[in-house]
Amino acid sequence: MKILIEPGRAQWPALCQRPQLETDFLDGTVRNILTRVKQSGDAALHEFNLHFDKVNLTSLLVPQAEITEATESITDELKAAIKQAAQNIQKFHAAQKREVSKIETMPGVVCWRKAVPIQKVGIYVPGGSAPLFSTVLMLAIPAALAGCEEVVLCTPPDKQGKINPAILFAAQITGVKKVFKVGGAQAIGALAYGTESIPQVSKIFGPGNQYVTKAKQLVNTEGLAIDMPAGPSEVLVLADNSANPVHVAADLLSQAEHGGDSQVVLVASEKKLVDEVINHIQQQLERLPRKSIAQEALRNSLGIVLESTQSQIDFINQYAPEHLILNTSGCDVIADQIMNAGSIFLGPYSPESVGDYASGTNHTLPTAGYAKAYGGVSLESFTKYITIQKLSPNGLANIANTVIAMAEAEQLQGHANAVKVRL
Repeated sequence: MKILIEPGRAQWPALCQRPQLETDFLDGTVRNILTRVKQSGDAALHEFNLHFDKVNLTSLLVPQAEITEATESITDELKAAIKQAAQNIQKFHAAQKREVSKIETMPGVVCWRKAVPIQKVGIYVPGGSAPLFSTVLMLAIPAALAGCEEVVLCTPPDKQGKINPAILFAAQITGVKKVFKVGGAQAIGALAYGTESIPQVSKIFGPGNQYVTKAKQLVNTEGLAIDMPAGPSEVLVLADNSANPVHVAADLLSQAEHGGDSQVVLVASEKKLVDEVINHIQQQLERLPRKSIAQEALRNSLGIVLESTQSQIDFINQYAPEHLILNTSGCDVIADQIMNAGSIFLGPYSPESVGDYASGTNHTLPTAGYAKAYGGVSLESFTKYITIQKLSPNGLANIANTVIAMAEAEQLQGHANAVKVRL
């Protein structure tokens, strides 16, 4: 972890850069994968499964027998945990439903919006080094609440051609009927273009590595909707002297173990705390099964000392972290001043892990600074709003002069005539 003491604001843009692959290489590689999928469909997907996942499959669709077998193989303890998490996520997202509100903007002119579910959605679930079955809950539950007609799930198989049993169990309890054994940028291509096996969808959801994120961004330029750029995971922890360095170290490592391209950042009020946290990181690191992955991520990570609270807040808003932990005595006051973050965790008893799994909030969040413009996945992410207006004869008469004047000023006489002929 690189330590910086009171870095000047001129340095901040460089500090806010995330680790990433060389841009030209990433862009070219992903474009080639997408083109192959678009041209060759299932054949390309089988080739990529063999190349990347070292497995030769006869079918991409997960059969019902495999889902049943997976369900039976999971312990009752894990089933109960998944169901509890699903219940919390369902409760939080169900509360986001809005009542239809009809507004009379002037006498006889009534306007409103109705929410319509996106009919076909695709969800991508990472399953490489860590099978993120929690992502199934985060995406399939709001999709079901929104009323999406078809939910298509793609996730990479293991070397035996199997999908992690917990992913299949989570898919089953959330009502996902179509699960396909394909991962990476090729899965995004399959969902975007459709293949012989995998249906084309209207919007793609889900986090992934840099290849997956780049693929989502590229198909987005072709007119397919995506949730957001949600790439390698990251966390920023703000800590003061009230924070327990053991807890802070654990929070940083919880994100570092996601992948070598993850980034963790500690912003602290004094260097002594940074040193203590680094010491505990080294101790805890020895007990992590994913030690080598966490170590790689830590090489790209930062420990920044900023004494001024306002400087801390300003840096956070410039960095725009995916996850923000405010482990400080004045966390609630600071939270009110945070404008750019995917999800915020307040106080010493709110580890980021609870948001990843079971508190109820969604863990599909903007990364790489996109929190400046995007929010995390919500119920509304799976809906589109159609505006409606209805005018009475009196309403049209009341608004007619306004519309005619504006239309004629824009030299659009046809617009004006559509009102005039009704008067």
